[in-house]
Amino acid sequence: MTSECEHFTEAVKGVKPNTRGCEECEKEKTPWVAIRQCLTCGHVGCCDSSVGLHATKHFEETKHPVMIAIQDHPWKWCYVHKEYY
Repeated sequence: MTSECEHFTEAVKGVKPNTRGCEECEKEKTPWVAIRQCLTCGHVGCCDSSVGLHATKHFEETKHPVMIAIQDHPWKWCYVHKEYY
C-alpha cells in the first residue's frame, strides 16, 4: 500500500452509509459476501465476490472513485488507480 491518491481528497469527509447492507441486493433479495461504502455519496454495494458486483457497478455508473470495506475498515480502494490503500 502506498500513500493515498488524490481521489481520496475528493471524498466527502464523514459520509455515512445509506443502508446497513447492499442496497441493490436488498431490493433483489439476493445474498452478498461483503459490502463496500462509496466515500463520495454513501452508497452501499456488494463486493466483487458477490453475485451482483454492485459496488463496482456503482463506480461504473457514477464514476465515484473511492470506497471502503464496511465490515472492518481495514482498507480502502481506488477504482481509478485499481489500488488498495
